[in-house]
Amino acid sequence: MSELEAIDLQHLGREQSICSYRQGDVIIDPGPQVSSQRVIDALGGEAPRAILLTHIHLDHAAATGALIEQWPETEVWVHERGAPHVIDPERLIASATRIYGDEMERLWGTIVPVPAERVRVLAGDEEIGDWKLLYTPGHSGNHIAYLHQPSGTLFSGDVAGVRRLGGPVLAPTPPPEIDLARWEQSIALIESVRPERLAVTHFGVYEEVEQHLEALREDLARVEAWAREVPDAEAYAALQREWLVAAADPETAAGYFAVMRSEDGYAGLKRALVQREK
Repeated sequence: MSELEAIDLQHLGREQSICSYRQGDVIIDPGPQVSSQRVIDALGGEAPRAILLTHIHLDHAAATGALIEQWPETEVWVHERGAPHVIDPERLIASATRIYGDEMERLWGTIVPVPAERVRVLAGDEEIGDWKLLYTPGHSGNHIAYLHQPSGTLFSGDVAGVRRLGGPVLAPTPPPEIDLARWEQSIALIESVRPERLAVTHFGVYEEVEQHLEALREDLARVEAWAREVPDAEAYAALQREWLVAAADPETAAGYFAVMRSEDGYAGLKRALVQREK
């Protein structure tokens, strides 16, 4: 099986929110545990050879441990900075709970440790079989993009931005690991391998790669300027919403912000700018 299959996880009943991908005998980004039955059903009772994690944010990776309980022979690929938190998620859970509080389980489900012997720890510069791995920080310090070389499809996680409901490309910038300079380097690295298409977790497959990445660059410049200019998260959110409504429409804008809080984007950018100026 070499075909690409996009699995809409329909997280919390929302379409085009989180996409897990099946490429041959692997799964890329299984998503939250509350949506994991969608992945299981899509595989029709088969166990994948490996689960490839672009990074360990809960919307991409929270289902991993629970799936490994069902598929004990499956391997998990994850960057070396993320691997300790997949094996022992206690600190990850504690950090996320400070943000989501009592909503943790409803949003993400049960986060189960992955046995260390099932984890393949990656640097992000390997070639493994059909796969070329790219270490792509900027959105997250443990981010890897996976190029499936036979098809030219690059599974970009969040480093190629968010693009939902027919709307424009937006850069997700939550704290605490946004690094704008490294993000630009990661975009250039993606361009250097010349993928034929981008498979974006939020959401869909896009073949106009050059235009997509240029739109991402433009948004990164735009949101950085906003973060420098406005006094607080509320003002930033108002600017972003106004821009998105003009670029798309009110319904699309509401769909973006249902899953990507603008205030969190401001917090990530402000932290990144403070770190840059130290």
